[in-house]
Amino acid sequence: MTSTSPADAGTAAPSHTGLGQGLKTRHLTMMGLGSAIGAGLFLGTGVGIRAAGPAVLLAYAVAGVVVMCVMQMLGEMAAARPASGAFSDYARQAFGHWAGFTMGWLYWFMLIMVLGAEMTGAAAIMSAWFGVPPWIPALVCVTFFAVVNLARVRGFGEFEFWFAFIKVAVIVGFLIIGVALIFGLLPGHTFVGTEHFLGDGFMPNGWPGVAAGLLAVAFAFGGIEIVTIAAAESEEPAHSIRTAVRSVIWRIGLFYIGSVLVITFLLPYADIQGAETAAESPFTMVLEIADIPGVVGIMELVIVLSLLSAFNAQIYASSRLCHALAREGDAPRIFAVTNREDVPVNSVVLSMVFAFVSVGLQWWNPTGLLDFLLNAVGGVMIVVWLLIAASYLKLHPQLERSGEISTVRMWGYPWLAWAVVAAVLGLVVLMLFDAGSRSQVFSVGAVFVFLALLSLTTRGRATAATRG
Repeated sequence: MTSTSPADAGTAAPSHTGLGQGLKTRHLTMMGLGSAIGAGLFLGTGVGIRAAGPAVLLAYAVAGVVVMCVMQMLGEMAAARPASGAFSDYARQAFGHWAGFTMGWLYWFMLIMVLGAEMTGAAAIMSAWFGVPPWIPALVCVTFFAVVNLARVRGFGEFEFWFAFIKVAVIVGFLIIGVALIFGLLPGHTFVGTEHFLGDGFMPNGWPGVAAGLLAVAFAFGGIEIVTIAAAESEEPAHSIRTAVRSVIWRIGLFYIGSVLVITFLLPYADIQGAETAAESPFTMVLEIADIPGVVGIMELVIVLSLLSAFNAQIYASSRLCHALAREGDAPRIFAVTNREDVPVNSVVLSMVFAFVSVGLQWWNPTGLLDFLLNAVGGVMIVVWLLIAASYLKLHPQLERSGEISTVRMWGYPWLAWAVVAAVLGLVVLMLFDAGSRSQVFSVGAVFVFLALLSLTTRGRATAATRG
């Protein structure tokens, strides 16, 4: 193992800080799909439908176009300059040390808090299966994923590929069964038509309902940006990013919009709600129409796999971000160390430690603190999307002049990028007028300002790291 002792970590550069290059395009694609297809799809889809009716398709379309453009901007920068810090590195290149520090730690904070929520949800279901306290399956799973993430990155990629593949297969199966039900192709079923889809009108709650639906689904596609973090460890970054970004975007769009179409065609509007359990999920309700035996148990298993797959991918992403920040002098240098397998072992351990802390917060649930932290998480994607667009607007002319732009290129510079900025700011306005979302804007604003001020304390160390 190549390492630096703790005593020397503050004064000596780590003897090895390079990452491996074992990820393939299929690994990146499935990692993006696995991060974006979580329990929110299976449990939360009904919330948006309840708010907007079938017109929630418009909300998904708007959110999908925004995310597609953000990913194309990010893909252009990542293909030209692959980096394990991804968007934090590009923010640093565009606006300086404070932007890279703030973006990196803000996204790391979001990943860590989401880790806790996902492990808590998975452990609650598994504890009911085995009749044990929730901390036991949580401890087993976190330990298992620590081993997975400490292995060579190729092994991690292979594991995550098959983990995410199961979720994708389930959704594809759901869509096939749903289409067969709609057209009356299954025994005992007849053509449904638009009886449920338009039974209460396409837009039962008008445009205010569509606005509420947009708030409910705006961040549904969040998570696919992990693809560009992983690209630094791929064998051909430019080719991998181009293929993965394009395939992830259209597949995510197909899965989400296809699922909404199936649900709204087959279930009466009055029956669709948000779900707290697998039994209440609109996916379960559709499969029950098809007389699938043991459907609740199947959906519980799928939800647990979704949570654990996302947990695994986010441990990876948070550790690589920490590693990148350490190399820039924005974190203790000991977190830049890698082992013989080119894995940032100390960064992985740090992510695991904070995963336990985050899980503990979920169960402890301190009054006010957990609500503030989770509200801040809800607004992080707004900041990330805005800074990605701003970084692209600043860096694109440089990449153009230097001839660094490869096969991934954002369309319509600069107007389309500015349109994305306007759309995201419009979403912020909607959030400010919505009582349930307003606190997300204020909470993430407070965390952002805190991190920006904290960046001032590491500026000298970051300059030394850059010179080194």
